[in-house]
Amino acid sequence: MTSRTPGRPRTKPAEERRDDLMLVAERLFLEKGVDHTTIEEVTQGAGVSKGAFYLHFSSKADVIEALRTRFVQKLLNGIVEEVGKQQTDDWNGKLTAWAKACAMGYLNAARLHNLVFAAAPPPSREGLTNNILIDNLQQLLAAGSRERAWSLQEPAFTAIFLFNALHGVVNRNAIGDDSAKRTELLRNIEESVLRLVR
Repeated sequence: MTSRTPGRPRTKPAEERRDDLMLVAERLFLEKGVDHTTIEEVTQGAGVSKGAFYLHFSSKADVIEALRTRFVQKLLNGIVEEVGKQQTDDWNGKLTAWAKACAMGYLNAARLHNLVFAAAPPPSREGLTNNILIDNLQQLLAAGSRERAWSLQEPAFTAIFLFNALHGVVNRNAIGDDSAKRTELLRNIEESVLRLVR
């Protein structure tokens, strides 16, 4: 039976190694592009073997899919946090907080968003009609309708419509870090969202 050498560091947990691989891959993909980044560069940057990479991912495309999932979950977490800051019965406040947090999430991570949603292979178009962001928005719209804040016959339709409209206007212009353009965009989003539900 082999005993561990005292003081020798333990192997990182699998989830931590996976996160390290994703962080390095994200950085390299943004710097060099997906096609010009090798799996060997990712594993060297993360300090793991190629075998360890293949325990977590089957390919670079698999890493991109994991980065997409993480991007959307992080965006949803930020949205939920902002909506949670609103008064319980302020449905207009909750809805505009949802829309503005979603827009800011995309703007603050524009390069990463472009990478994970434009890199090969592209995601299916289903993501524009069925994803956790739309599900969350649909739940908010349905709850507001039940409380008679709005009168929406089809919250699911409205959620898809609103999500895609928001996505389109955020991607329409290169706003970057221009605070005046961001302020104007958020004001327009707020006004448009409230007009939609009224």
